[in-house]
Amino acid sequence: MFKNRVEAGRLLGTALMHLADEDVVVLGLPRGGVPVAREVARALAAPLDVIVVRKLGVPGQPEFAMGAIGEGDVSFIDWGVVSAAGVTGVQLSRVIQSEREVLERRAWLLRGDREPQDLEGRVVVIVDDGMATGSTVQAAVRVTRALGAARVIVAAPVAPADTVDDLRSVSDAVVVLETPEPFYAIGQFYDDFSQTSDSEVLAALRGGQSIRPRQLSMSGTGIDV
Repeated sequence: MFKNRVEAGRLLGTALMHLADEDVVVLGLPRGGVPVAREVARALAAPLDVIVVRKLGVPGQPEFAMGAIGEGDVSFIDWGVVSAAGVTGVQLSRVIQSEREVLERRAWLLRGDREPQDLEGRVVVIVDDGMATGSTVQAAVRVTRALGAARVIVAAPVAPADTVDDLRSVSDAVVVLETPEPFYAIGQFYDDFSQTSDSEVLAALRGGQSIRPRQLSMSGTGIDV
């Protein structure tokens, strides 16, 4: 359906051109959402930043999301999944604590001493390369609202129709180019869905200049950043 994230971002940017005269900030979800968001930001001549959130995986089934957390101590918990998976309160707390540590290090790695974009009173467009369950994006929406965004728009090249419906209930608008069924994985709709590196994210945030990721002095911590 899409050649790569750059092509998808350009197509998405065209679909969002009605926002060109608004006071817009484009936020990409790292890592894969940032190359898409960069093209959207270029189309709208808007500033680009990242919004760092972490998926909360069910213990023993980390790819099965039971919610997500974001910067500013914001969280979204899918209590239906928690109940169905039999996750205890202690287990949930441990997952949140672990992911919070990773989130804080990821934010530091990507931003360093840079101040995040001021979202107060602005139109925020949250961009990802695709959405499956939408739990991570829901956390991102809640973070931006907590930071004072006037309107929050979710945008992605592809997502299931039921996920789009769910996101409409928490955002001001959802712009998705394709809602194919059946939907198994985001990567099935890209010819090239290779992993986006931290250096690519940093380059996008710095206007294309290639910069190595910050090095974390945490050897032996066992924390994957």
